[in-house]
Amino acid sequence: MKTTSIACLGSLLLCASPSSAQGPAAVEPPVVIVQGEGLVRVAPDQAFVRIGAESRARNPKDAQAANAEAMTAVQQRLAAAGVPKDAVRTVAISLQQEFDYAGGRQTPRGYVARNSIEVRVDDLGRLGDVMDASVGSGATSIHGLRFDLKQRAVSEREALRLAVADAMLRADAAASGAKRAVDRVVRIAEGAPAAVVRPEATAFRAAAADQPATTPVAEGEIEIRARVTVTAAIR
Repeated sequence: MKTTSIACLGSLLLCASPSSAQGPAAVEPPVVIVQGEGLVRVAPDQAFVRIGAESRARNPKDAQAANAEAMTAVQQRLAAAGVPKDAVRTVAISLQQEFDYAGGRQTPRGYVARNSIEVRVDDLGRLGDVMDASVGSGATSIHGLRFDLKQRAVSEREALRLAVADAMLRADAAASGAKRAVDRVVRIAEGAPAAVVRPEATAFRAAAADQPATTPVAEGEIEIRARVTVTAAIR
């Protein structure tokens, strides 16, 4: 009985094995297993920013009332600036008691109420105006600014296509090194979900109502990566 040979190339698997069901005459084709990566860089066309209002008072009811008034003013200002209702959502509401510490003892100082909303901005040219309008109407913090794509799935599919193309080039190179040629693709497995690298801005807190006319914002580019593992038969 002839013995089937097994050869390995570095991290690439290149082998052939007999089929037990069909006897020694039937031999599985050798395969090469490679990984590929695709990268797409796209300028963002959408942004999300978190806007917060913070209020303090001696009792919880007054703190909540002041905070509700401040956030209502913020949302009214956003609406007046043309931000649609479906682009605003509440992400956090809290009420906490604060204390002063002296001589190993804590003394109640009052209460702090916080309310945070996330605003979607579909026109990046108006992002600075939206942030400035929020601060001018009573917001005390802006944080969590991130950029995204309205049609992100399109870029994810392109990254996946590039990843497969990269894997096929690697398969061709590996097969060529073994004096073989790629015959057909046996299997394609997508790796971890496409990684999206979004540029983010640091948070800043409002120091006064008379902010600059427009806060400058640099959105940069979004990087979307895809990884695949391709198994190809070679001849």
